[in-house]
This record gives sequence, C-alpha cells and structure tokens, in this order.
Amino acid sequence: MKGQRGARLASEFQKEITDIISRDLRNKVPELSAIISVTGADIAPDLKTAKIYLSIFDPDEQKRQRSFETIKENAGFIRHELSSRMSIRTVPVLAFILDVSAEYGTHIDEILKNL
Repeated sequence: MKGQRGARLASEFQKEITDIISRDLRNKVPELSAIISVTGADIAPDLKTAKIYLSIFDPDEQKRQRSFETIKENAGFIRHELSSRMSIRTVPVLAFILDVSAEYGTHIDEILKNL
C-alpha cells in the first residue's frame, strides 16, 4: 500500500503483530524461538491481504522452521487478536514470509572477512 496512510497502517500492523506474537502467542505456544521480530508489512490497497515479513533468530534450523510453521498455523489467531486491537473495518488475511536478509548480510560479511 502506497502513500502516507499505507505507511502508517503498515507500521501499526507491524507493532501490533510483534506484540501479539511476543505476548499472546508465546503464552499459547511456549516452544517458540527466542527472538522473533516483524521486519515489515506490505498491505494491499483494498485491505484484503497483508504480507508480514518475519525474522527468526535461532541457531537450530529445525527449531527456527518449527517456529515459523507455528506462526503460519496461528495466522487466524493473530488476525483475530489484531481485529480486537485495531479499529479498522476490515482486517486483512495475513500471509507470513520468512525474511532471511539479516542472515544473508551476515553471510556476505563472513565472505568479505575471508578475502
């Protein structure tokens, strides 16, 4: 979603989803990874869908993948919590995407160090 309203709405979604995952979802599913952050939100102009970008830091790749799958499985729960917190007419369907840009940056730094 472009424009000032879109940026404001994306920022609000990002903040609220971070809070929902860190508090409500962790209480519901305590085996989530230690560090989960919402790195971005891209909301469609018609507010029907939203892509939520997540960064999950965990040295164990299997645990990291399980945490991502758990979040995807609980998208309905997160959407329901979001609807009770935000005062918008339509809460979009959430699609979670794993953001690996931080790991890619770390990998590039390691390559540059070894040169």
